[in-house]
Amino acid sequence: MYRYGGSSPATGFDCSGLMMWSWAQVGVGLPRTSRAQFAATQRIPMSQMQPGDLVFYGSPVHHVGMYVGGGMMIDSPPHRKAGEHSSRGLWDGSAESAGSADPALTARVG
Repeated sequence: MYRYGGSSPATGFDCSGLMMWSWAQVGVGLPRTSRAQFAATQRIPMSQMQPGDLVFYGSPVHHVGMYVGGGMMIDSPPHRKAGEHSSRGLWDGSAESAGSADPALTARVG
């Protein structure tokens, strides 16, 4: 379920809350907002994305999703149910950038 500012499966998620919670499940801490997550991750080319990498939208950043492979991402926008897969924006030019938690780009969360 979508909830603005949400970061828990019990109460619902917004986009950045879902990413923060998801990465925490594998032991990686992320800041709370999409802009802070953008600042905390290493920029990578969209062509190098691997499952678990983040996909950022807007300039300034206002939305984030997680790449799950096969040109698909998972996110939590208000117009869809949390956890619904979307291919929106990955390859059509609306995604601004991708980010990885690993500055060396040798290991990924996923």
